[in-house]
Amino acid sequence: MSPNPPLTVALVATPETSASTLYGMYDVFCSAGRDWTFITTGVPGTPAMKPYVVAATAETLRAANGVPITPDRTFADCPSPQIVCIPDLLVRPDQPIAGRYDAAVDWLQTCNNQGVTLAAACSGSLLLAEAGLLDGWDATTHWGYCEALGRRYPEITVHPSRALVVSGEGQRLITSGGGTSWQDLSLFLVARFLGQEEAMRLARVYLLDWHHHGQLPFSVLACSRQVEDKRIADCQEWIAEHYAETGPVAAMATLSGLAERSFKRRFAKATGMAPLDYVHTLRLEEAKQMLETTELAVEAVANEVGYEDASFFRRLFRRKVGMKPTDYRRRFGNVRKALQAAAI
Repeated sequence: MSPNPPLTVALVATPETSASTLYGMYDVFCSAGRDWTFITTGVPGTPAMKPYVVAATAETLRAANGVPITPDRTFADCPSPQIVCIPDLLVRPDQPIAGRYDAAVDWLQTCNNQGVTLAAACSGSLLLAEAGLLDGWDATTHWGYCEALGRRYPEITVHPSRALVVSGEGQRLITSGGGTSWQDLSLFLVARFLGQEEAMRLARVYLLDWHHHGQLPFSVLACSRQVEDKRIADCQEWIAEHYAETGPVAAMATLSGLAERSFKRRFAKATGMAPLDYVHTLRLEEAKQMLETTELAVEAVANEVGYEDASFFRRLFRRKVGMKPTDYRRRFGNVRKALQAAAI
């Protein structure tokens, strides 16, 4: 199974990199071919992958959380790897990055031309997008960055619900969603290059769990409040307390003093969402909290947040959140209970 010499994996480091993501992938790749044998027999196996950190300069840099990162190589002196992995970038979703990572962009374009597999975790997809490598292809990123990615790079088809997307010529472009979806990315790369059995071994060694439901269950559906249009801002403030009432869109239109058609147009322009979609996001976010923290039946939760038809609520919840209300409660309610019990 193990190649000889081991596969080379370059991990891109920038001052906006999260050390946990970079070194988490580093550890998983170092373990490939080595640690399963060590744990089960006491004798280390032959490493099948050789990760190293590459950056614009050889100087030690401080990661986003202050952890020092010393690159092994620079873009200028790095031989062509077989795999490149880009950890997340701690930049605001709406923050332009043009001209900020020119050395990395040039190097990524060179690697792509050489047939290297390029993988990005979380908001690291922004680097691939800035390099123009995702144009015309499918991709994903952290759920909080999907809207900005699609707006800034309209040639990309963004999939907010998916934790992993494989695309590009020869399926050489791999992007993953937010948070710990770098684990899915790492396991996928191991499975592709070393086989599924080795990926399963690493999953057992590290207790890694695949994000079967994608990243929608972890996302926050409601968008932040805007303040530029005062009439719409007043409506947002009102609906935050009255989302469960009947006819909320008509009520907001009346509150705004605008004709309903004009209100809907201004609301969508100010918030990026149709008024009814905005109401649904508020209701579903409250429903998620109730499912996590109470034992109310799903029908009662639906009624509490403004849905008389529980079956409609179930369908809407599954479409927007990515899993059934009962599955959501089982997963996240149990996590909350475990955290509460551990704190006692």
